[in-house]
Amino acid sequence: MGTFPKALECYWYAVAGGTSVGNGPCRVRLLEADYVLWRGPDGSVVAALDVCPHRQSPLSEGTVEAGYLRCPYHGWTFGEAGQCVEVPSASSAVPVPPRAHLKSLGVLERYGLVWLCPGEPSEPVPVVAVDADPAYSRLNTEMQTWAASTSRMIDNFLDISHFPFTHIGTFGRQQETIVPRIELSQLDETFFGYAYEVVINNVGSTKVMSGGGDDIVTLAMSTGFALPFTVRSTMHFENGIHQVLLLTASPIDQEHSNFAFVIWRNDDVSLTGEEIVAFELEVVAEDRAMLERLTGELPLWPGGTVDVQADKPSVEWRRRYRLLVEE
Repeated sequence: MGTFPKALECYWYAVAGGTSVGNGPCRVRLLEADYVLWRGPDGSVVAALDVCPHRQSPLSEGTVEAGYLRCPYHGWTFGEAGQCVEVPSASSAVPVPPRAHLKSLGVLERYGLVWLCPGEPSEPVPVVAVDADPAYSRLNTEMQTWAASTSRMIDNFLDISHFPFTHIGTFGRQQETIVPRIELSQLDETFFGYAYEVVINNVGSTKVMSGGGDDIVTLAMSTGFALPFTVRSTMHFENGIHQVLLLTASPIDQEHSNFAFVIWRNDDVSLTGEEIVAFELEVVAEDRAMLERLTGELPLWPGGTVDVQADKPSVEWRRRYRLLVEE
């Protein structure tokens, strides 16, 4: 896996939207390695390294026929669990060489995303409990590729002190710059973080997200992380609307990452869903513009950055992340 710690291979990463894996093969890159995804004969997603064991051709440039992936070079064909089911140049009476089979990797669909684990999973996909609650609707967005390191993205997602500055074009204009004392805790079985209140500028497109109300509103929020690269934020509006936002990043290489976010809400989004997604895309575009100005990984070691009280969540994430990759 190149320059990434071996321990990262044992976690789940969102690598594609579920709808992007359709009738043909889908190439994804994770931890400096290329993978191919396709839907097998039963419709479930299959994942393997994007290389044919015969002559190392990229399988993602092949075709899928009735759930079977055919290599574009010599036509070797692979089915469920990556089993090689046909070598066209050999008689059907000749057994397929054992080494012709692909190593099928851990892959599953959750929250409208395809998650891949290159190694033996050490933890499950982060649990977002409201996904099973019929009172909530889910809104998905397209996968994005950012020219930013995953560590800088998680640092940003855990931070609120940038709101009045980075997000002045959306919700941050009226926010107090002083961050009250942050107390970290286990928010649930999956996410570790903090609860807080924030005053937002509730005008224009922000009212779509908040469901209306005054031009200045207070949100009760929580933000927490699940190692290695997933953050969940919850927002309780004064009018009873509850929004949950899952932000997850997957390292492509040291300076590029895939990013996906998923929204859950307990109100009727049949008419406003597209506008809500459009507003949240504006917000993450502000983050992206800032992060793509920064180069390299966020320094992870103590003293590598100058930190203050408001940076407490990121400091704790970095501490736990260091322990993970040093195992």
